[in-house]
Amino acid sequence: YTITYSATDASGNAATQVTRTVTVVDTTAPIVVVTGDNPATVELGSTYVDAGATAMDAFHGDTNVVSSGTVDTSTVGTYTITYSATDIDNNTATASRTVNVVDTTSPVITLTGDASVTVELGDTYTDAGATATDASGAITVTSSGTVDTATVGTYTITYSATDASGNAATQVTRTVTVVDTTAPV
Repeated sequence: YTITYSATDASGNAATQVTRTVTVVDTTAPIVVVTGDNPATVELGSTYVDAGATAMDAFHGDTNVVSSGTVDTSTVGTYTITYSATDIDNNTATASRTVNVVDTTSPVITLTGDASVTVELGDTYTDAGATATDASGAITVTSSGTVDTATVGTYTITYSATDASGNAATQVTRTVTVVDTTAPV
């Protein structure tokens, strides 16, 4: 903008006009507001849907927001999504969201074979084992307990598993009954 100054004295003499140039500029960046939870938490193996962000510029109103970054829901960790907005005067603002991928789900143990097994006294017992499934991948199942096939009785084999995040599965048991159904000779 140009402001012009002029002056005339009482005798009618006019001064040379002087001008001032005023430049109005926009140096104010838009304001970026993250929508939804920040930080956000998503369970391992789930689907992450980003809630996005909005931006408002003081002189130009709503401004387009661009996001960058990814969240790998198959890997426990902390991820960052960055949102940026640039107004028509090239002023840029950013904001970010932290996304935590967590594993709070316990593995599930499945028995291989029957939950109750009967073995004849003196026979060999081979345990069928168990498997475990978990969103974090393969889980090792451990078993405890023994079966003495030389002694009639009921024995319990207990299976347990813990994933990499420390979530313990509900223990599963198998009952093995050693019986004597053979008549003496």
